[in-house]
Amino acid sequence: MESSYEYGDVNNMVESLKDHTVTPRTEEEKEKVMNRLKRIEGQVRGIQNMIDEDRYCVDILVQISAIQSALKNVGYSVTERHMKHCVTDAVNKGEGDDSIEELMAVLKQFSK
Repeated sequence: MESSYEYGDVNNMVESLKDHTVTPRTEEEKEKVMNRLKRIEGQVRGIQNMIDEDRYCVDILVQISAIQSALKNVGYSVTERHMKHCVTDAVNKGEGDDSIEELMAVLKQFSK
C-alpha cells in the first residue's frame, strides 16, 4: 500500500487522526520508558563533559553511537506499543487504513 502522505506532511496527518481514542500507558510502561530516557539524558551529559574535558574524539563518537542505539530502542518500544494498541484499535473500528498510513509515514522518517 502506497502512503498518500509525504514525509513533510506528517503533522497534517497527525492532526487528522487526533480524534482517535488512545489507550493510556500503564504506570509500569511509563516508568520503563522514562527510565530509559533518563539514562540517555545522563549519557548526553556525559558527552558534554567529555567535550569539555577535551577527551579523545573516538571515545566521544562511541558514546554518540551508544545514544543513537538507545534512542532507536526507545522508538522501537513506542512503535510496538502503538501497533499493539492504537493501530489494532483503529483496525477493529474499521479505521485501519489511516492509522497504518500514519505509522508508515512516521517509520519512513524514523529510518532516515
